[in-house]
Amino acid sequence: MAQTATSPARQGTRWGRVVTFVLLCLGSAIFSIPFIWTVSTALKTKEQVFAVPPVWIPNPVQWENFRRAWTELPFPTFVFNTVLITLISVVGQVTSASLVAYGFARCRFKGRTFLFYLLLSTMMLPAQVTMIPVFLIWRALGLIDTFAPMTVPAFFGGGAFTIFLLRQFFMTVPRELDEAAMIDGCSYFGIWWRILLPLSRPALVTVTLFSFLAHWDDFMGPLIYLNSMEKYTVSIGLRMFQDMFGTELELLMAAYLIHILPTIVLFFIGQRYFIKGIALTGLKG
Repeated sequence: MAQTATSPARQGTRWGRVVTFVLLCLGSAIFSIPFIWTVSTALKTKEQVFAVPPVWIPNPVQWENFRRAWTELPFPTFVFNTVLITLISVVGQVTSASLVAYGFARCRFKGRTFLFYLLLSTMMLPAQVTMIPVFLIWRALGLIDTFAPMTVPAFFGGGAFTIFLLRQFFMTVPRELDEAAMIDGCSYFGIWWRILLPLSRPALVTVTLFSFLAHWDDFMGPLIYLNSMEKYTVSIGLRMFQDMFGTELELLMAAYLIHILPTIVLFFIGQRYFIKGIALTGLKG
């Protein structure tokens, strides 16, 4: 009787998993259509791009589009500038944000809660409000047309959202580990470096991915602060490419694929830690 009673329940669970799997596959296919169309267009000839009905499988495959997209403008220079800005900013943001988050999570001082709420309130301030004052500050410092406005701020906290994510994760680490380390003579900096950071790999990978995406795709910063073409980033280069080759969609899509390829590779590499970090950063307030 017990087996007869549980069999329908198990069968219902099995069918529920099948339905969920089918819905997930269907949703993934729908959301993948724009990316598939981009890849297909990047490999087509100009005639196939505007063919009716649409041609989804290029024949012949035009790998030449990628070579032209890479050489029509100084894309290697744009990519180098973007990589340089992104790496410096990511290192600065992850390091400084983890230090600030460690202070809010572990150090007890007067006004800590008020300062944390004050920090979170800055997330409600639109970037457009501070854009002009910040630009005037950098201009007064003589740092316009340099990478400083896009890299130096990352070393001063890294942003309220990043600090919040790391602080939430640090709160889940048992405080007994800190006390044991202090008994053994470890300093506050040593606790941050030797205990919290190694145990916070999922959160750090999540923050790194967010920081990488924000700086790699940044368009407004380079547009405002950079004037020399040899200092342009990929985002500005893509805009120039669109103005010059807007009607040649096959070249434009090839350039877009070159731009988004690093983000896709990085996401798949850190996907496991990324999902785990998102899940764990909200466990404790």
